[in-house]
Amino acid sequence: MIDMRSEGRTGDRGEDDGDRTESRRAVRAGLGVALATSAYGISFGALAVASGLTVWQACVLSLLMFTGGSQFAFVGVIAAGGLAAAPAAIASAALLGVRNVAYGMRMAPVIGTTLWRRVAAMPFTIDESTAVSLAQRSSRARTLGFWVTGIGIYVGWNLTTLAGGLLGDVLGDPKKYGLDAAAAAAFLALLWPRLRRRQAIAVGIAAAVVATALTPVLMPGLPVLIAAVVAIVVGWFNWLGAADTPPPEPDDVPEREGLP
Repeated sequence: MIDMRSEGRTGDRGEDDGDRTESRRAVRAGLGVALATSAYGISFGALAVASGLTVWQACVLSLLMFTGGSQFAFVGVIAAGGLAAAPAAIASAALLGVRNVAYGMRMAPVIGTTLWRRVAAMPFTIDESTAVSLAQRSSRARTLGFWVTGIGIYVGWNLTTLAGGLLGDVLGDPKKYGLDAAAAAAFLALLWPRLRRRQAIAVGIAAAVVATALTPVLMPGLPVLIAAVVAIVVGWFNWLGAADTPPPEPDDVPEREGLP
């Protein structure tokens, strides 16, 4: 006679092992992305000081603003127009920061429904933490990926901002070290496994073309938002996606019984 209890325990152990493996993978991915993105903070600290900000002003920006693209847009406009350009710098930074609202809506089921968890997650809801989280399959791994990536980047980014501000003159141009490409390379590595279907590839190419074409003629932030509209339109009408097979449901999504 087959011992059903033994089989049940074996199945539970297998599921637990798989969940632990997925969780470890999420932690490793989060730490790797945090390391690569934090290195880019040296570039921001150096550029902020070169643009006329003091070291402590650059550090305050990283502590309170903490959105890399918005910070670079802010110091870029300040560098071009001085303090008189502060309103335009704030507007550019705000436009780039709008995308985090969409990330917050998408990440709400992962973070949880309690108010304190959502408030605590607000500073860490950024490009990288969202990407690492959504790349995982299980609920626990998604949660771990989000928090490890978000907190890791926050700590690392602020430390490297300070280092870049203090050592900017010694380092020279940060681009010669390739730090300006570190965050983009890490983000591309996260997105690459998802580019397996025609629709995803088409959206990526179209958004990149739109953003590249509009960047020289529009204020910072607007090209990113317009490129996002391209993705929304393509997804809404499901262009090029009708023939694609649906992706597998994540492990944390229950089966829908009784549905065709």
